[in-house]
Order: sequence, then structure tokens, then C-alpha cells
Amino acid sequence: MKKTLRQMRPVYVAGIGLHRYQRMSDTPYVTLGLTAIREALADAGIEWRAVESAYTGTALIGMAASRPMLRHLGATGIAMAQVENASASGSTAVRQACLDVASGLTDVSLAVGVDKPGPVAMAPAKTNIHDLVGRRVVPFTHFALLANEYMNRYGATAEQVAMVAVKNNRNGANNPYAQRQKAVTLEEVLAGPPISGSLTRLQCCPIGEGAAAVIVVSDDAIEKLGLNRSRAIRVTASVSRSERVYRGAKNFDAELTRETVAQAYEEAQISPQDVDVIELHDAFTIEELLYVEAMGLCGEGEGARMITSGAGDIGGKCAISASGGLLAMGHPIGPTGAGQVAEITRQLRGEAGARQHPNARIGLAHMVGVGAVCVVHVLQRDS
Repeated sequence: MKKTLRQMRPVYVAGIGLHRYQRMSDTPYVTLGLTAIREALADAGIEWRAVESAYTGTALIGMAASRPMLRHLGATGIAMAQVENASASGSTAVRQACLDVASGLTDVSLAVGVDKPGPVAMAPAKTNIHDLVGRRVVPFTHFALLANEYMNRYGATAEQVAMVAVKNNRNGANNPYAQRQKAVTLEEVLAGPPISGSLTRLQCCPIGEGAAAVIVVSDDAIEKLGLNRSRAIRVTASVSRSERVYRGAKNFDAELTRETVAQAYEEAQISPQDVDVIELHDAFTIEELLYVEAMGLCGEGEGARMITSGAGDIGGKCAISASGGLLAMGHPIGPTGAGQVAEITRQLRGEAGARQHPNARIGLAHMVGVGAVCVVHVLQRDS
């Protein structure tokens, strides 16, 4: 009989670390990754030799990225592997680390996401199967079309869609790890020539570089290593799904999100109303509206009103993208999903400072990867 993560050995996030997301620089990826890993080790209060397996989420660096980075911490002979799952690479690395611990294969596992901008080799281009769209509709055009369809269908305005960027940049201004650290007004978001349709530059996520690390442990490790249990946040669901054929659907990513999040709710034994903080895949402003509806936080067509009402603010009903989200924190691909788990952990510990959501107990991290895949984690504070 199939088991859920909650039915296996308990898994806890014990350590988190990041290297700030930033514009492309000459900083080696090794330095980016080690900065995040060393911060996570210090945060957990463990030494490198305690780590028994490591997964490196990366989409852009290339083959065999783990060894040149991890060897600087010590050649301990641990199992290591690279994880590529498009934008969900870091999320999938976290999932693999959680499964190692939950299954009893390890007591301490590391998931690290790291990337630097570079050429993207898309596998579908090598299938020799050509679709009718080709390169005519790039991602920002695809989402601009979805924004236009959403506004026409539900009567939302361009200003309401742009308010997502206002909220998330306000949050990012209080995040020392964010690529964009400046609050902006609605007028600033709407200013300038559009990238596509009604989407302006600040309504599209920046692509840069960075790293995020998450250390997950078992109960046994907490006891054996003398870790601080009060700062250990339990992972109660880890769900990964891929796209099906959704007949009549206008947005496959939203339908995939709906299914994946629903499964995560069921496995974690929670409802949408129980979630206090959410980090979601807001590469474009319209995505946040589509996904909060798919997650059951509001009804169809009510996403725009939910955001403009303040319900998604820090201190509101449910803090959405308190880190600044992809729109402000950034989207360096490999680290993004792991960084979301780090932010949720920080929120549930009550350690998020100026962007702390009051009394946060349950958080959800959501990433979509081109392909299309969706990975969702639910984290919960036990006490």
C-alpha cells in the first residue's frame, strides 16, 4: 500500500542557508553553493561529516556539479546526485532529501540549489517533433495572453494584476537575500514600455544567480546530535506530479497546481484555510492570481480582489510570497524551490524579522517546472 510522507518516519528541516540572489557576476557557482551550505550547517548546529546524502538542484550549470563544490567541505564518501527538473529542480532536490530521511536510508540529508545564468539546452528541441507554436510564443507572451484572458473573463483590471508586484516588491525590500530590494508604487510598476501585452518589466521575475540549502533530519538525528528541537520544522507532505491532458482547460499549469496542492492538503491532513504562509511560483504577476484560486484560497475569478484587499499581505489572512516571491526575491532556477522551503521554515520559526507573518504555524511551498511538473511541500510547526 502506498505511503505518504506523514506516514513514514518524521522529517524535519533543521538548517537553512542562502546566498543572496543577484545579477550575473563572476562569482563561481562553488562559492554561491558553499555560502548557502555553510550557513545551513551553522543554522542546524551540525558539522559536515554528519550529512549522509546530498542532492544538488541545478538546471543551468551542467553535468557533475556536486563534487567540485562539496569536496571543499570534506571528502566523506557520501551519496550525491544532481537533480534537474527545470524551475522545480531545487524543490525536487528537497523532496529527494526528505525521502532519504523518511525511508530510513539516512538521518541527515542535504538539498542545495545553485545556478548561474547561461545557455539553456531544452530537450524538447532535440525530439525532432515540431509543434505549431514553435518560438512564436515565449513565456512572457504566454502569460500576457493569460492575463488578458483573465481580465476579460472576470473584469479584473491591469492595475489589480500589477498590485501583485507592488506587494511582492514591498516584501522583498525587507529580505536581505532578495535580488530586488526596493519597494515600488503601482505607478512605477505600470510605467515603461510593456514586455508583452499588459505585463511590464516589474511584473516579470528577474533571472540571476544564487544558492539555497536545506538540511533535513530525523528524530534520531535530533536526539543523537543534540539539535534544537524547537527550531526543527516538520515536513508533513511532499508531492510531485506531472501534467495530464486537461480537456477544456485554458491553463494547464493551474490545473496541475490544483491537483498537486489538493493531494498535498490530503497528505498533510489540512485544508486551504489552515495555511498561514505560501511561497508560490509567481514568475509573472498573473500567476499568483491563477494559483491562489487553484489552491482554494478563494473562488474562481476572485484572486485579483483577494490580493488588492490585503488578504495576501503579511499580517493578512495568508501571507503570500512573504520573501518577495520570484518577482522580487528572484528566480535563479536551481535554487528557487529550496529557497522557498527556507523562507517557510524561517516564517514558522518566527525568525523572519520585518516580514514575519504573525503566528505562522503551517506553510506551503509550490513550484512549477516547464515540462510540466509541479512540486509542493507542506511544513508545519509542531509546537
